[in-house]
Amino acid sequence: MRMSSERTSALPALSAITVEAPGRLHMGFLDPGASLGRAFGSVGVVIEGCCTRVTARHADDRLIEGEPTPAQRERIERYLAQLHDAYGGPPVSIAVEQAARAHCGIGSGTQLALAVATAYARLAGIDATSAELAQRLGRGVRSGIGVLGFDHGGLIVDGGPGRPASRSGADAGSSASRTAMLPPLLARQPFPDDWRIVLIDDTTREGLHGEDERRGLAALPPFPQTLAAHVCHQLLMRVLPGMAQGDFDSFAAGVSAIQQSIGEYFAPVQGGVYSSPAVAAALRAIGANQTAGIGQSSWGPTGFAFVQSAQRADEALAAARAAARAFPGIVCSVTRGRNHGARFYAVQQPHFGVDAR
Repeated sequence: MRMSSERTSALPALSAITVEAPGRLHMGFLDPGASLGRAFGSVGVVIEGCCTRVTARHADDRLIEGEPTPAQRERIERYLAQLHDAYGGPPVSIAVEQAARAHCGIGSGTQLALAVATAYARLAGIDATSAELAQRLGRGVRSGIGVLGFDHGGLIVDGGPGRPASRSGADAGSSASRTAMLPPLLARQPFPDDWRIVLIDDTTREGLHGEDERRGLAALPPFPQTLAAHVCHQLLMRVLPGMAQGDFDSFAAGVSAIQQSIGEYFAPVQGGVYSSPAVAAALRAIGANQTAGIGQSSWGPTGFAFVQSAQRADEALAAARAAARAFPGIVCSVTRGRNHGARFYAVQQPHFGVDAR
C-alpha cells in the first residue's frame, strides 16, 4: 500500500514501511553573505534516480541491514539513538536497499536522515513533519532544498533560515518553535515533462564536506551584495518565469548565469568554477553544441546540463562522453525532474480475526 506524504492526525499501526527519498540538485545560494540581514536562501531541483531507499521493521534489537558503507552505518546508528531519545518506541531494524553516493552533490546526507527518520516515526505511529525530523537530526541548517524536496518535488526556492521567532511560555517547546529556523518554501514550479537533465559525476572525487567545508567557507571573502542582487535577478526574471511558461532558453540562460557567478566566487576553495576538470570539460562540450543550462550541484563533483528534449539529451550525452573519454571514473547519465517528493510503501498490522495474507 502506498501512502501519501501528507501528515495525518492519526497514523495507522504498521509492521513495516519502506521510504524512498529522492535526489536533488542544489543550484546555488542566493545571498550567503546576508547583505540584507538574511543569510543563504537557495534554489534546487528534485530529480528522478539517485534515490535512497530504506525499510524499517519492528525488531527485538536495533539492527542495520543491507550493505551500507561504514560512514552510512555510523550515521544510521546515531540517527536511531537520537530518534529513540526524542520519541521512545521499541527497537527497529533498518535495511538499506539503495543509497546515493555520498558527497557528490546529490543530497545523500539529508536523504538518508529523512528516510530513516520518517520510517522510524511512521513505524512508531508518530505524526512528525519532515521539518521537525530534519531539525532533530541536524539537517537543513543552511539550505532547505533537501527537506522541502523530500515533501514536494519540483523546482524549489527557499528563503534561508532567517532568525528564530521570539517565543515564550507554552509556545517555547512547541513544534512550531523547534522548526522556526528551517528555511521556508518561497516558490515551487513543476518541472516540464519534455525537458531532461544530463548528469556528469566524477566518481574519483568527493565534494567538500565536514571540517574541510567549514574551513573553505571561512576562507572566502564576504559575498558581495552586487553578486547577490545579480543571482536573485536571474532567478526571479529568467529561471522562474522560464520554467513557469516553458521558455527553455530563458530558463537555461538564467541557470548558466547563476552558476557561472557562484562558481567564480567559490573557485578559490574548490579549485575552479567546477571542482572536477573532467566534469568541466564535459559541460563545455555540451554547451558548445546546444543551448543548455549548465552548472555544478553544491560542491560537486556532479555537474548538470538542463536540455530541452530527449533528443537533445542524447546529443548532450554523446558530447559529454566524448569530451570525458580521457578521464577515468566519469559516469554520464540522463534523468528528468521529479514533481513529487518521497514515496512511502507501508504494510499495516492486521487486526485480530482478519486474514492478513
